[in-house]
Amino acid sequence: MRPEILFPLFAPVTSLKGVGSRVAPLLEKLAGPIVRDVAFLRPHSVIRRERSSVAAAMEGAVQVFQVRIDAYKRPRAPQQPWRIETHDETGLLSLVFFGRFGGDLEAKHPVGSRRVVSGKVERFGLNLQIAHPDYLLPPERASEIPPFEAVYPATAGLPPRTVRKFALEALERTPDLPEWQDGAWLAREGFPSWREALALTHAPQGEADLSPLTRHARRLAFDELLAHQLAMAQRKADRRAAPAPAIARGDIAPRIEAALPFALTGAQQRALADLRGDLAAGERMSRLIQGDVGSGKTVVAMLAMAEVAAAGGQSALMAPTEILARQHFETLAGPLSDQGVAAVLLTGRDKGLARAEKLRALASGAVKVAVGTHALFQDDVAFQTLQLAVIDEQHRFGVAERQRLQAKGEAVHLVAMSATPIPRTLELTVYGDLDVSRIDEKPPGRTPVATRAVPMSRLAEVEARLHQVVAQGAQAFWICPLVSESELIDLKAAEKRAQELRERIGPGVGLVHGKMSGPEKDAVMADFADGKIGVLVATTVVEVGVNVPNATIMVIEQAERFGLAQLHQLRGRVGRGSRESACLLLYDPPLSETAQKRLDILRRTDDGFLIAETDLELRGGGDALGLRQSGFPAYVFADPIAHRDLIAAAGDDARLILQRDPDLVSERGQALRVLQELFDWRAASPLKDAG
Repeated sequence: MRPEILFPLFAPVTSLKGVGSRVAPLLEKLAGPIVRDVAFLRPHSVIRRERSSVAAAMEGAVQVFQVRIDAYKRPRAPQQPWRIETHDETGLLSLVFFGRFGGDLEAKHPVGSRRVVSGKVERFGLNLQIAHPDYLLPPERASEIPPFEAVYPATAGLPPRTVRKFALEALERTPDLPEWQDGAWLAREGFPSWREALALTHAPQGEADLSPLTRHARRLAFDELLAHQLAMAQRKADRRAAPAPAIARGDIAPRIEAALPFALTGAQQRALADLRGDLAAGERMSRLIQGDVGSGKTVVAMLAMAEVAAAGGQSALMAPTEILARQHFETLAGPLSDQGVAAVLLTGRDKGLARAEKLRALASGAVKVAVGTHALFQDDVAFQTLQLAVIDEQHRFGVAERQRLQAKGEAVHLVAMSATPIPRTLELTVYGDLDVSRIDEKPPGRTPVATRAVPMSRLAEVEARLHQVVAQGAQAFWICPLVSESELIDLKAAEKRAQELRERIGPGVGLVHGKMSGPEKDAVMADFADGKIGVLVATTVVEVGVNVPNATIMVIEQAERFGLAQLHQLRGRVGRGSRESACLLLYDPPLSETAQKRLDILRRTDDGFLIAETDLELRGGGDALGLRQSGFPAYVFADPIAHRDLIAAAGDDARLILQRDPDLVSERGQALRVLQELFDWRAASPLKDAG
């Protein structure tokens, strides 16, 4: 139940003055549906309004002048502006109004009156002017013009000044809340109260006050991180309190492992030991296996499935696309069936009698392992005893989808797999409610991928090399960047590149792009995997798990536009067979210093975890959008890069709080309940258990 003290913040935005039926949808789109969302809007810049004489005016600056109104000049043609001519003791200044001109301006500001005016100074020919002044007031109201003015995000129909008015009113409605942080810690850090920190956010006195490193910014960030970490720690505790059948080691997995044509790496063995320990613990498992591309995560998951099968249970592996599901099935089915464990592939393509037969086998328990796509959690899919759900590339699935799969059984263990390494410093923000295993070794015998940076001026050489490789029977990827906000423009650029390659190489050039449907993409990818296409041109990231051992060349056009982690993921598509492979990073010189460092680190290492750490260093603070696109939480105040030190501190604090006060009933615990309601992370989780 929401504390009464928060009622003003959770009122709809229509409760703010001036927010009616026209403005409400615009404000909701910009901030959110409640007053809290508007109070949490942060200015992105600050205007400093300096007082000046006209003679000392600086072109391009926002300044304040005291002038006398001399004349009103009507436009001679419809496209010309209205002008109010003014002057001070040092010079002339025109006030310019395009379009509709307020008819009452002459009455409010008559010729001969003195006025204070503020806006951006421009030069038009020999004259100084201000177009559409921000302020035009009588001298006695000059104090209404702030020396510093926060500039807020805007949207069509809601200019920054209007947004500022709503944000300040929302701030006024924000109550003083009970202190949830430790008093001694606050004093040591020099942090203000929560309410004061929020007020300082809305009253910057210069650009420095917008930094995420200010005390008020760090205070708000820590509060948000603590609320998130508390929610994840509570979920973890709840999960551990939920019993699940203990699954002891059986004899099937060791036989499968002994029959493999390779030995598990040390990292794979450690991850498998983690899974076996979780299965035997008698409580529900929720574990993430983080491993670089090709590190052998699927084999580890297969051996865990074998343990479940030996105990009489069933497992399901869900992949985001049919081609990935099919590849997983091809990896698992043989070794499992050799030891008497039946596996089935279930996708959207299954129809009629074939589908019905698979569903009967799952419902009866005859099949112990199901591999598939979204088809696995459809209503007519029933398991006899589903005990383990494995989700590949879990960030591609919504919480509801994961819950629906887990709901197919009781107390279902969960294993998530991700080929996107995350720096240890940020692991808590994404996977704080999961146990994490890292597979940070590559299987021996893999051919390293030679990585080279090549200027676009050598494009013809690259195309000639591609022609040679394809003629020898190998295959290649060609990635086009997303250079425009218009998918249509990007598509045309990719189509043009594909056509050029067809002219140089021959007809065996395929194209996948964002406008294609899932089945269309799958069909092209399947043709590429089957060797029917020699070169695959793509505008989007090629599926992370796509395995085409015959692909030996990866060309990434305008590589400087891609993030480091993304480049590494793309490079991982090649070098999966015995042939020598190469990744060619085409770039438009000159490179920025950051872009140069990105390409350098890729040339030096193929360690995804090291690359993830370097990527974090190169991003610097303020790239919250880039992080969100990589699967990080959508924080309001916390910047996972600039506030890295606070993440671990918040995680430690959350664990300590729950050890001392698991039900949050103490005075501080009650205040922390208010904090949790304020940020409401409890319903949001990278992997939320079902049931």
